[in-house]
Amino acid sequence: MHTNSPENDDCFAIRQAARQISQLYERHLSEAELTPTQFSILAALRHGASLTMLELAQAMVMERTTLVRALRPLLRNGLIADEPDGQGTRRLQLTLTQNGHTRLDQAMTHWLAAQEEFERKFGPQQAAMLRRELFRLTRDVSKA
Repeated sequence: MHTNSPENDDCFAIRQAARQISQLYERHLSEAELTPTQFSILAALRHGASLTMLELAQAMVMERTTLVRALRPLLRNGLIADEPDGQGTRRLQLTLTQNGHTRLDQAMTHWLAAQEEFERKFGPQQAAMLRRELFRLTRDVSKA
């Protein structure tokens, strides 16, 4: 039987952990003037080369409106570009600009510092196991 307390609340535990970890990464990535979400967007575009808004939203597991808010400063600062897809549709392709590549490279040092701090505090094996389980959780829950 489950009782309604924080110790038995999966959502509360996951959100609390996510906030703590996000704050750790925010502290480090602020040195590169990026949020963790912005860093992840730039990294996704580096690996994806060119993505539509829908593809990026799916890759980031984000609502489209939340993604649009996160993209605004990246577009305004010239870190990403949105261009027509070249197929006559109204879809825009999002790409990483040269400034975006440069900022991502600079931010990588700070991201690595955050990663190392987390793994030092939590343990490298535990962090790897947690990552695997969280990715599995994301996959399995999204199928429901």
